[in-house]
Amino acid sequence: MNRFSKTSNMKISRYVMITFASVLSASILLLAGLLFIYSPGKAIPYLDEKGNHLEGSISEKVFIDIGGVRQGMFIKSKNSTNPVLLYLHGGLPEYFLTQNYPAGLEEYFTVVWWEQRGSGISYSDDIPAESMTLEQMISDTIEISDWLRRRFGKEKIYLMGHSGGTFIGIQAAARAPDLFYAYIGVAQISNQLKSEFLAYEYMLNKFREKGDSKMVRKFEAAPVSLTAGIPDSYLRLRDPAMHTLGIGTTHEMNSVITGIFLPSLTCREYTLNEKINMWHGKSRSGVSIMWADILAADMSVHTPEVKIPVYFIEGVYDYTCSYTEAKLYFEKLKAPVKGFYTFNHSAHSPHYEEPEVMLKIIREDILTGGNRLSDKNIQR
Repeated sequence: MNRFSKTSNMKISRYVMITFASVLSASILLLAGLLFIYSPGKAIPYLDEKGNHLEGSISEKVFIDIGGVRQGMFIKSKNSTNPVLLYLHGGLPEYFLTQNYPAGLEEYFTVVWWEQRGSGISYSDDIPAESMTLEQMISDTIEISDWLRRRFGKEKIYLMGHSGGTFIGIQAAARAPDLFYAYIGVAQISNQLKSEFLAYEYMLNKFREKGDSKMVRKFEAAPVSLTAGIPDSYLRLRDPAMHTLGIGTTHEMNSVITGIFLPSLTCREYTLNEKINMWHGKSRSGVSIMWADILAADMSVHTPEVKIPVYFIEGVYDYTCSYTEAKLYFEKLKAPVKGFYTFNHSAHSPHYEEPEVMLKIIREDILTGGNRLSDKNIQR
């Protein structure tokens, strides 16, 4: 190759590199611009068929001091005189999921989507690490529940936990039953170490059946044991594998990226900084900020009785928080009224996956204090 050819090739290479860098920079700027446009960070009001504010509705983004820390919530209702429902999320705030999975809870409740200390719009680098404890989370739950009673002039409110939120919620309900009409556990945590062991065994067997030797090797190298515990290498596999097999957030959601991460970026009611903080908080907390407490607890021993009506909402495909373990806990749990409800087409989020079934249960059982639609009365 002569000198001219070498010089020509170098020029072409530089041109390609400059072009690539320019396209990449433009793409990053475009993405940042789109994210900014999609992040005004204001609560979207309910509108009537004429595009006017829906009379009697409420749509607010509120920040108050709870346990010495500024914490935020979204308050949503089609009718602000409805009963109040405090919603406790799991390891990640999930209000943004309602844009793709409308649960319809605001039809019957004034729903308070609280984002607990250290997460979502309640994230701050200034929150003392020593305050991120189970005891503080339960105390925060009781404090905000009392504040909501006063804010809306209610004698009591309803308490709903989902996934990791059930670990806090059922203990708060047991500790302060006078604050609540009922407790609703969606994907109730029961014996999480056993749940993870069952999930591991299920996934390993499924990948063997599928002939996926790569995933089999990964799982065999990261065994979950009831005695030795859960290795970090398993936790890195856990969520992607669960979604691949239909036992994750929903039975149909096959990707954490497209199903959770991207929707979190497009929800207009968060600012761009709040979206960044949501994932910053998640990265710091891992599966849950209370993960060690959750793994150490057998809830049938830890919280064997709740002195208000208790309802468990469970998807048969749920291995994030085991369906079978939740049922065992429910059978041992003492409560004045109990209802266990099997959702046959759901995994970890039956209230999002089968909302019509959920709303029927709310309307006919939970709001009336009964259990007519529960599994023991209706064989599903």
